[in-house]
Amino acid sequence: MNKATTVRKRFWIPTILFASTGFLAITAVPLYGIIYGYHWHQWIAFLIITFICGLAISAGNHRLWTHRTYEAHWILRLLFSLFSAATLQNTTLNWCSEHRRHHRYTDDNDRDPHSSARGFWHSHLDWMMHEYPSNKTDHSNVPDLKQDKIVMWQHKNYLPIALGMNFSICLLLGLITGDIIAMFLLAGVLRIVVNHHSAFALNSIGHYWGGKSYRSDISACDNPLINIFCFGEGYHNYHHAFHYDYRNGVRWHNYDPTKWLIKALSWLGATQKLKRAPDRKIEAALLEVEFEHTQKKLQKKDNDPSRIEILKKEWKLFFNTIKKWREVDVKISTLNKVEPKPANEINSLNAQVKEFKLSLKAQKKRLRAMLKESDKQSSLSSKINTQENVT
Repeated sequence: MNKATTVRKRFWIPTILFASTGFLAITAVPLYGIIYGYHWHQWIAFLIITFICGLAISAGNHRLWTHRTYEAHWILRLLFSLFSAATLQNTTLNWCSEHRRHHRYTDDNDRDPHSSARGFWHSHLDWMMHEYPSNKTDHSNVPDLKQDKIVMWQHKNYLPIALGMNFSICLLLGLITGDIIAMFLLAGVLRIVVNHHSAFALNSIGHYWGGKSYRSDISACDNPLINIFCFGEGYHNYHHAFHYDYRNGVRWHNYDPTKWLIKALSWLGATQKLKRAPDRKIEAALLEVEFEHTQKKLQKKDNDPSRIEILKKEWKLFFNTIKKWREVDVKISTLNKVEPKPANEINSLNAQVKEFKLSLKAQKKRLRAMLKESDKQSSLSSKINTQENVT
């Protein structure tokens, strides 16, 4: 049978869930507001619960359990399991298993559960509403999570936990604010829809629009705009390049509430062993993509072979710099284990690291200057050819 006409088995539970909550969000929520109105404290409650549930997914299911970027106290893990269940995004065990497959087989239609190569609609919603070979349940990639008592408790009791969390939150906040229906619509229905589509946007928008500064061979993009709803997960290209880093927004100024939460909790002892990608690997990834971009542009339109030779020399310099930096990193790591620490020697090595960073920064400037010069030459040649054709 032709793949285009294949009728796939529909998963009715997620289909009904997405359709019903979406319908209520665009009908009942605004109608109730027009007729009865919402108080500001109900909107505040909606924002806070949306934020907590979103962080339970990003800090809990994603960075803690899927990628093991840090360790957390059991009380924090319990809270993550409760509030992630409240988002109605499947059990933590299933969520993490699917996401690990996504990272391992990114853009592979047969093995990536929400491969963007199948289209925007598939990666956003359809992969959860229809049966595909890539979304069949397989927990063979989460043996570590099967040993986690909290993860397995939530997995075995997911339905009562998910329903209990949603109804108890809406009921309690409704009693406090004096309007259970308003709270059900805002902190229940609208919050679920926002949590759903902000998370799903990473699978769709995060693989279609944005920059690819760290890896150019995959569809994952850095899209800072969706961070507004995704709690720092929008730096998706960086995340696919360094999934073991507890940060997605790697620079201090990057908007990444999940990173800030994990770091702040480490000062209280609630999180430990925060993992970071080495600066050397981050800078190397950035410049490697810059080299790829420069090489492609020069090969496409440059008529000056000398620039290709310069690019080869720059690549050799880049390779040697990274090699030396790696050797220095090993020495620093070794000396940091010595007691008492040889401060002078470590400072000297750190000074070398700064020199390596400056060297790579200078290389990036030279590559961009080379491209700029190539663009000028190409533009000038084009004008000359145009004038010759006219005359």
